[in-house]
Amino acid sequence: MTTSRADQVPHTARAQSFNAVAAQYADHRPTYPPALFDAIEELTGRPLAGSRVVDVGAGTGVATARLLERGAHVVAVEPGAGMAAEFRRRLPGTPVVRGDGNALPLAADSADLITYAQSWHWTDPARSVPEALRVLRPGGALALWWNTSALDVPWIAEASARAGRHFGRDFSCEQDDLDAATADPSGRLDFARRTVRWSRRVPIDTHLANLGSHSLFLVQSPQRTAAYLTEERRHVLDVFPDGIVEETYDVVLLLASAPPAA
Repeated sequence: MTTSRADQVPHTARAQSFNAVAAQYADHRPTYPPALFDAIEELTGRPLAGSRVVDVGAGTGVATARLLERGAHVVAVEPGAGMAAEFRRRLPGTPVVRGDGNALPLAADSADLITYAQSWHWTDPARSVPEALRVLRPGGALALWWNTSALDVPWIAEASARAGRHFGRDFSCEQDDLDAATADPSGRLDFARRTVRWSRRVPIDTHLANLGSHSLFLVQSPQRTAAYLTEERRHVLDVFPDGIVEETYDVVLLLASAPPAA
């Protein structure tokens, strides 16, 4: 199997690749369903309304916007200049500071909840776990989540297999790695896990633009990405000839509480 250019690009370069396509990311990435935030409230035992939340790796504010809708007081942390600029354009009244989860630019005991939407895997848990515990108040919580493809849906499984052949990766195995042991190899945190299924119906151009906003595509040559997306359009139109694609996701949520006050 041919090794893709994406496998040869450093982790940090992939993380920074989003800055050049911040508007595309914001316009086409899927949001998160209300049931996810219901699960967070259930597991933490407190409402999001009025909570002090730090959204780390906030990107363009996809998750931040949903947290604000639930009444949370949010401070966003984002390392990328392009993503932070798009965040400010879309959520001008919400504070966003430059930084990352490995060294949070925030005071100790200042947050009720720290969230990572699609972004924990860009951190080093050996550093980001202690940082989360430093910033969380006693009894606060750390919530990590990812929108993952629902691979039991046949057309999505076939699309994932095509992407796997293109990149020389097994994406089903990577989804299996979204667990407590991977999130915190030290075992300091006791994560509860929930899975929330949801779907959205979008035009095929939105579907393909969403695919193209992922880092694995962004570090490919533009010609190779364009060729892949052209071929993918043909496959998807075989399933959805009217050009309206039903994307089905499983949101994987991991949530752990900080120790209570001594």
